[in-house]
Amino acid sequence: MVPFLRILGIETSCDETAAAVVERDAEGHSNVLSDVVLSQLDEHSAYGGVVPEIAARAHVEALDELIEEALKRANVSLNDVDAIAATSGPGLIGGLLVGLMTGKAIARAAGKPLYAVNHLEGHALTARLTDGLSFPYLMLLVSGGHTQLILVRGVGQYERWGTTIDDALGEAFDKTAKLLGLPYPGGPAVELMARDGNPDRFDFPRPLVGEARLDFSFSGLKTAVRQAAQDIAPLSDQDVADICASFQKAVSRTLKDRIGRGLQRFKTEFPTIFSATGEKPALVVAGGVAANLELRGTLQALCDKNGFRFVAPPLHLCTDNAVMIAWAGLERMATGAAPDTLDVQPRSRWPLDSNAETLIGFGKRGAKA
Repeated sequence: MVPFLRILGIETSCDETAAAVVERDAEGHSNVLSDVVLSQLDEHSAYGGVVPEIAARAHVEALDELIEEALKRANVSLNDVDAIAATSGPGLIGGLLVGLMTGKAIARAAGKPLYAVNHLEGHALTARLTDGLSFPYLMLLVSGGHTQLILVRGVGQYERWGTTIDDALGEAFDKTAKLLGLPYPGGPAVELMARDGNPDRFDFPRPLVGEARLDFSFSGLKTAVRQAAQDIAPLSDQDVADICASFQKAVSRTLKDRIGRGLQRFKTEFPTIFSATGEKPALVVAGGVAANLELRGTLQALCDKNGFRFVAPPLHLCTDNAVMIAWAGLERMATGAAPDTLDVQPRSRWPLDSNAETLIGFGKRGAKA
């Protein structure tokens, strides 16, 4: 039987500095003792996006104090934790260096094992922390840097069924917001404006809808938004609201088609696993864009129609956080996986499915998606 475990998690992959202490009991139940996140939104908002150098400096300035605060809130010391888990990629290399080097230093000084965690694996396993899901399940990861449909077979066992061939969905939201003069971050701003808009005013394209492949594309949609805005400039507030609503509708319909086909494939590949137990198969949504309530509603309705359970972790666990990093470390420990050595290096590119064909970007640091 797996013993009771407690771990300190560190997350610095982008523009949130975070630390957390999480426990896992012998039955696999979780207990979050502390969850501390410091957003860098104010530092980056003036630039309309994340500036890597600013992000790295902010991590350096804040991380030590956040770790102390996480331990204090959890009412534990380093002697009371069994291991250290730190994000090792993918992400901004400067931020990854800060978090991983800090994790290494703590592990060395306290004599604790170190687990270098894939940030995407943190997202993939969060639903097991919050909802106790059994394997396998599908995950839709939608964030500023990723849009992927992934089969989660087990800890460390991932199959990428679909990915973006150009822009990530979060990137499309941010660039649409910037084009329309809305504040950063773009996702919440577009969603807010869309509430007062007419979603039928503009007939924006639904990229790849109807195709058998499960990939995504948002570059053409983004271009269509730019053209529509230019055609009716100068824009009134109602124009902006209508564009946002129409854009969001196009995204929603695109996801409905793409994910719907993914659910059908899942049922084809796993026809008997769930019928024997009566448990519904699950679709998990994770990443910052998962906070969009209209998109959640679309996915919920899609799951209801196809007999799936829709699992969306709490909003604070959809965005970057250290709880998911700690939990991923705990899941690895529970499988008996060996810790990482202290010479492990951060990876700005680190696909969950290393066997999947690279569709966008491959450089000296590896595949982007």
